[in-house]
Amino acid sequence: MNDYVIQTRGLTRYFGNKCAVYELDLRVPRGSVFAFLGRNGSGKTTTIRMLLGLLDATRGEARILGQDSRRLSPQVMARIGYIAESHPVYRWMRVSEAAAFASRFGGPWNHKVFDAVISHFRVDARTRASELSRGERAGLSLALALAPEPELLILDDPALGLDPVARRSLLESMLYVTRGQGRTVFFSSHMLADVERVADCVAILDYSVLRAQCPMETFRQRVRQYVLKYPGMPPELPRIPGLLQAFRADRETRLTIANVDEATQQVLATLGAQSVQESPLSLEDALIAYMGERGEKSFFQDSLMRNLERQGV
Repeated sequence: MNDYVIQTRGLTRYFGNKCAVYELDLRVPRGSVFAFLGRNGSGKTTTIRMLLGLLDATRGEARILGQDSRRLSPQVMARIGYIAESHPVYRWMRVSEAAAFASRFGGPWNHKVFDAVISHFRVDARTRASELSRGERAGLSLALALAPEPELLILDDPALGLDPVARRSLLESMLYVTRGQGRTVFFSSHMLADVERVADCVAILDYSVLRAQCPMETFRQRVRQYVLKYPGMPPELPRIPGLLQAFRADRETRLTIANVDEATQQVLATLGAQSVQESPLSLEDALIAYMGERGEKSFFQDSLMRNLERQGV
């Protein structure tokens, strides 16, 4: 039987007449590092707040660790670590006082984990939170979230505003929690190079709608780029199924295509190019192409979900 730590069905949220999240069906496998991606205003933070019971849905349902998000018990909440994007902490507390305060809420508390994380960020336990840099405050927030050894860690754009050194420390410490069997990380981020480094699953929200949900490697394989070379000006393009982006320049056409199949290859072969070469595509480039204005989108989600169902994912 499939084991998901997060499941939503038709999850929808309106703010007045504005739809923030629409009919979201999300499934996060246990033990995964799951990246939740999308442009600003796509509904990622709203979704996270609904998952945690901090915001009511307009309609639909969400379950987290098997329990309805609207009625999370203290026992389930104790199994969840959460970091908001602003890394809020009590600024008047010293780091050691923040740890002592958080450890009194019951449940497990691993002092070694807390000390290891703040040490990794070079945070002095005697320092007041108000005196910490943005990166050090992120380290404190992460240490407070990891010390209870949560079964599920949820992070809302945790690397926002951090310098490269602090971002790397955050990633390394975040992955620390996944060493235990069955632990899961669910995080949103705009740092796509970091996402590509650590995530094994990805979901993409675009204009409040879920456009893709699949293993990271599947997304990489399904979005591909081709460079077509010509002796002169490239010809006009025919209809190419799954075309996301097309750039024509002097003697070259660059195509980004989703769900390339034999029919796509046959169309490419008819374009009269001297050569057709596949070009490496980063996650950032693939995501930008996928969420751009050109090309189809809805077929990707439907195709991937049917494929995942067959695989039992």
